[in-house]
Amino acid sequence: MIPFSKMHGLGNDFIVVDEWDSRVPKGFFTPTRARQWCDRRFGIGADQILIVGPARETSVDSKMEIWNADGSQAEMCGNGIRAVALYLHDHAPEGLRGKASYRIHTGAGDLEVFVAGRSVRVNMGPPRFLADAFEGIETPIGRLQFWEVNMGNPHAVFFLPPQESLQNLPLEQIGPSIENHSRFPKRTNIEFVRLKAPGELEVRVWERGAGMTLACGTGACASAVAALHSGFVAPLGSGHIKVELPGGSLELAWDGKKNGPVWMTGPAVEVFRGLY
Repeated sequence: MIPFSKMHGLGNDFIVVDEWDSRVPKGFFTPTRARQWCDRRFGIGADQILIVGPARETSVDSKMEIWNADGSQAEMCGNGIRAVALYLHDHAPEGLRGKASYRIHTGAGDLEVFVAGRSVRVNMGPPRFLADAFEGIETPIGRLQFWEVNMGNPHAVFFLPPQESLQNLPLEQIGPSIENHSRFPKRTNIEFVRLKAPGELEVRVWERGAGMTLACGTGACASAVAALHSGFVAPLGSGHIKVELPGGSLELAWDGKKNGPVWMTGPAVEVFRGLY
């Protein structure tokens, strides 16, 4: 029997597995097992599996490994790192439990998180622009322009005019086509963005390896960075903007400098614990 916690960040849901628990064998997860656990009818059901536990690096508190629902692995997950931070705060071994901040090793590097109640503030590190201007790509609904931003994992950010509806966008049709486009040899996450109000963006996401999800933390960061850098949105103050996703909202801050970190603040929730 393998213990797990079911958690989510704005509806982007996770199975959290703790390798400090002796019942969890090292290297337990494989692509097949990840697909089984994430299956919403024949398994527990989740967008991703998050593995926490001791890291090789002594300078960090925990590692975070990510398995997608399709059995692939991801470098980074913004909603996931908030869930991991709260898991560590509530359930980590003695000495780590209850801390106000943690350093977590991810496939995108070591990131620092700050816990305040049920909210977590994350230093996501600086963005990396893979394209400094709009590029075009053919999609099932025509040729669309995008910004390419890496937030530890790759993102293609598409802006929509304010009069267009995100809800009417056929994301189930165009998401797989863009994710697997030859332009992105390692596939990509996708965000469609419209300006909702001053300092506020509305975003729908298609996640690489998970499909359409209710929220994507790194996607919210990439959307905010592209929108601020291009002038698509003006910040409310100190580079702060609000990003509204189908599952809820995140607060983002970026000073506009390419080497400046992106700060993400939002909640995470533990739903239940169980044995598989």
